[in-house]
Amino acid sequence: MPTITSGSKKTLPKRTAPQSAKALYPFEAGEPHPLGATPTANGVNFSVFSRFATGVDLLIFDSHNSPEPVQVISLDPATNKTFHFWHVFVQGLKPGAHYAYRVQGPFDPANGHRFNARKVVIDPYAKGNTTTLWNRANACGEEDNLHTSMRSVVIDIHNYDWEGDQPLNRPMSESIIYEMHVGGFTRHKNAKVKHPGTFKGVIEKIPYLKELGVTAVELLPVFEFDDTEVLRIGPDGKPLTNYWGYNTISFFAPDSQYCVSPEQATHINEFRDMVKALHKAGIEVILDVVFNHTSEGNHEGPTINFKAFDNSLYYHLVPNDKQYYMDYSGCGNTVNCNHPITNKFIVECLEFWVKEMHVDGFRFDEGSILSRGEDGAPLAHPPVIWNIELSETLADTKIIAEAWDAAGLYQIGYFPGTRWAEWNGRFRDDVRRFVKGDPGFVGAVASRIAGSSDVYEHDGREPVNSVNFVTCHDGFTLNDLVSFDEKQNDANGEGNRDGVNENFSWNCGVEGPTNDAGIEATRLRQCKNFAAILLLSQGVPMITMGDEARRTQNGNNNAYCQDNEISWFDWSLTTKHNNLFNFFKRMIQFRKNHPTLQRNRFFTGEVNERGLADISWHGAQLYNPGWNDPEARALAFTLGGFAEDADIHVMMNMHWEAIDFEVPAVIGRSWHKAVDTAQESSHDIYEPGKEPPFQGNTCQVAARSIVVLISKTGGKR
Repeated sequence: MPTITSGSKKTLPKRTAPQSAKALYPFEAGEPHPLGATPTANGVNFSVFSRFATGVDLLIFDSHNSPEPVQVISLDPATNKTFHFWHVFVQGLKPGAHYAYRVQGPFDPANGHRFNARKVVIDPYAKGNTTTLWNRANACGEEDNLHTSMRSVVIDIHNYDWEGDQPLNRPMSESIIYEMHVGGFTRHKNAKVKHPGTFKGVIEKIPYLKELGVTAVELLPVFEFDDTEVLRIGPDGKPLTNYWGYNTISFFAPDSQYCVSPEQATHINEFRDMVKALHKAGIEVILDVVFNHTSEGNHEGPTINFKAFDNSLYYHLVPNDKQYYMDYSGCGNTVNCNHPITNKFIVECLEFWVKEMHVDGFRFDEGSILSRGEDGAPLAHPPVIWNIELSETLADTKIIAEAWDAAGLYQIGYFPGTRWAEWNGRFRDDVRRFVKGDPGFVGAVASRIAGSSDVYEHDGREPVNSVNFVTCHDGFTLNDLVSFDEKQNDANGEGNRDGVNENFSWNCGVEGPTNDAGIEATRLRQCKNFAAILLLSQGVPMITMGDEARRTQNGNNNAYCQDNEISWFDWSLTTKHNNLFNFFKRMIQFRKNHPTLQRNRFFTGEVNERGLADISWHGAQLYNPGWNDPEARALAFTLGGFAEDADIHVMMNMHWEAIDFEVPAVIGRSWHKAVDTAQESSHDIYEPGKEPPFQGNTCQVAARSIVVLISKTGGKR
């Protein structure tokens, strides 16, 4: 293979079609829009964008594993090109056909052009792909990879019976999100499903999700990604691959590994079956989307689609030597999101998933990259962010940003746009430190519980702009948060150097698993404390898959490459830790039952007819929260309900000794105990209507525990 220097510029030799390729299908000029492969009654229209290409070949295959195309159609710029759109209509071709492209043009890396007609690439707008022959290594370099390339699939997106289904449009304030990995949710042998690790497997577990009570699932990336790339060999000698899915290949296509029959072009409908089934159970579907980078990596990475069609437009390149990629994502390249063509691609992609797939929302990984202009600098009004916000198709769609990127752009509370919610990392850190017993955090945790008005209110945002979480896929699970002081990432093969070091965790006395009943009781109580605070806070709570059953990753806080039991949900835990599952389930129901926990506006101090403000803060003494006490580890607050809503009084003691809390008077009602995390499972949270009366002016709250009272009619206390 010839060596190409950074200043070289040439057109690589075109790989001619084999003599056996016959013109099976007549073809004509076709139309430039829509992009992608669009089947009609008479054939299929193909259209791709490339500004700098000099030629485009369409390859048609008769199956997913055909090494050679049955027909190669060379597009004539005179008849098959409109401005920068290359198009052709292939008569008689049907859905289910497999296809790919070769793109000719200058190979001039120093100026950002990486055209190589010897590479067979997939359609950026493909609705499905097959990876039967795929070899990532062969997609790198310059040599021909026809026999080891991916194939795109022609899919009729209109051939499906939705049975009247539509996105659910649940108010954000009523949402309780469950972050989960489609594969890891049902791959464990204990899942006992017919189709483990697939969209169909998720359907089989919907009764569990419904019993838990969550209102939405947030799925780690399900767009086609490359799970074959061997990142390294682990200490046990087994290859480590990309498990989480943050290396997208194809943005319009459900990942084929989550499908039962992808070679039969079932991608779209298998995903739709899952969405429709979840909607019937009242559960929304939010997708974690990765528009900040792609699986094509840096200058040594493979050519899959974007590099082939217009590398210089789709990516941020180093200005003075465009053979290299700007890496704001920490993943090798960065998508140039605010170039008009990429902007169009992203918005059309999102609208497709809403219109045709009935998705309810999106969470944008490293979302701050969407605010970077073509020069990489943050923009005050990034076009792609505002086009997403103002799209009529997306008007009722939930949009959530991870408001930072790997290059240090941190926009919590300042993410462009108004209705964008954000993953609130400050909630995670402040609540973790408070629950583990760090002193002096009562003021910070009060702000988080109240919806983080200090973060969001300054420019007119609301509590629903804050997605609150204690754990997520990235970091310790809830069980590990209370079981490990230090990360245990040796299985990742990076010498335990990967993953964050500051976890604000506490092992409760012993590092890792233990048979000590006292330590186990403390860990269970701490799990309940985290769950209670999360579900009593204003904003939108997010729970991580398996936390409700103490799923463990054995202290691994960066299990991105662990497609095995480390990451999978062991369903035997739902029986072993049924006490915690029941606590989560009832806390979720408690939140749903009390509108005062689901506010759309920040607190104002308004007083109800029972003499209670919408929120008031206390310490062990009423109205004395100890904001300036550097040793404070206890905090209480009262939520005054309006009309018939119950009042709620919460007492949180994160000290290692019991504390007596004063309890406020409530006019015309009496207090009843609803929650006590220090109690055994039968008394840690009561069913609605069975809360026992509370008597007295003070309440003793045990060490490291939370007590919640609610008001009921029936006289004064």
